[in-house]
Amino acid sequence: MKALTKAEEQVMKYLWELEKGYLKDIVAQYPDPAPAYTTVSTVVNVLVKKGFIGFETHGKSKEYYPLVAKETYAKESLQGMMHTFFNDSPKQFASFFTQESELSVDELKELQEMIAAEIKKQQDNG
Repeated sequence: MKALTKAEEQVMKYLWELEKGYLKDIVAQYPDPAPAYTTVSTVVNVLVKKGFIGFETHGKSKEYYPLVAKETYAKESLQGMMHTFFNDSPKQFASFFTQESELSVDELKELQEMIAAEIKKQQDNG
């Protein structure tokens, strides 16, 4: 999967939230000052060419929808980041994340509970 620019990720973020929408709907998601309509249109067209967005034509208008799920993109992006920065090691990534993200004790306990639940699930299935 091709990496997206920040501008492309922003459009995808809004489209994932909308699930379907016309260009005007995507532009309306931006906080002021919003980029020019033509700028967003260009980014949307690039995303169509990259295979991230599909559309249905209604008269002269196009209704856009994501072809790539947010979770799929997040997983691929995270895997790419782990490869680039953490030698494909989830352990190195987790160590960095827990030390550098300034998590509270409650958040760390919540992560610990999530990990314990996943360990139990894998042990029960294994």
